[in-house]
Amino acid sequence: MQIAGVQPLSLLDYPGKPCSIVFTQGCVFRCAYCHNPDLIPLAPATVGKTSDEVFSFLSKRASFVDAVCITGGEPTLQTGLEPFIEKLKDMGFSVKLDTNGIRPDIVARLVKNKKVDYIAMDLKHRWEEYASVIRVANPALVDRCKETFFLIQSSDVPHEFRTTIMPGVHTREDFFCIAEQLLLGEQYYIQKTATKKTLEPLPEPTTLDLHQLVLDLRATFPHVSIACR
Repeated sequence: MQIAGVQPLSLLDYPGKPCSIVFTQGCVFRCAYCHNPDLIPLAPATVGKTSDEVFSFLSKRASFVDAVCITGGEPTLQTGLEPFIEKLKDMGFSVKLDTNGIRPDIVARLVKNKKVDYIAMDLKHRWEEYASVIRVANPALVDRCKETFFLIQSSDVPHEFRTTIMPGVHTREDFFCIAEQLLLGEQYYIQKTATKKTLEPLPEPTTLDLHQLVLDLRATFPHVSIACR
């Protein structure tokens, strides 16, 4: 595992549970709005933490946190992800996986073996426009993300989907196209773009009225739980 760092406590990243966050290194997407650009290179610029160091740190926080959120970068690119999660489960932690969906084989195995307790997947755009956000001209990668999306939907693992607004790219209609794929009781979050630190300078902030967009989406898709972050 290439671990870039650990956030000791979050009250927001695991629904209903205080958690620690483990950040993994490496991602193949190049989303301009990425707010962790230092985690994109597969080879880290600085020395991170070893798995044993993370386990030692978390063992001292077991009385404060109930869960661990593994995020990135993209965690499913890590060859040691499964044994790392197994150790966390043995330590008594619930485990949340954040993923962009690029490795459906890994997600399928984690779901089948009941290794994850919650999954959050980024839906970058409607499928036919995915490349405009991830900026990787490889249709096979989009197909993998789509496979992961349907895999998560068909699982019994609690989950959520989320889309970060890319100014100048996403339109109001795009969110209706995304939401119409969602099933009864699923959770969908539209996330504002964090502009403090991004991979590239972004255009002007979105002109979308997010409050009204969420209200209209809820009215159109009352079977889905939709909110803005």
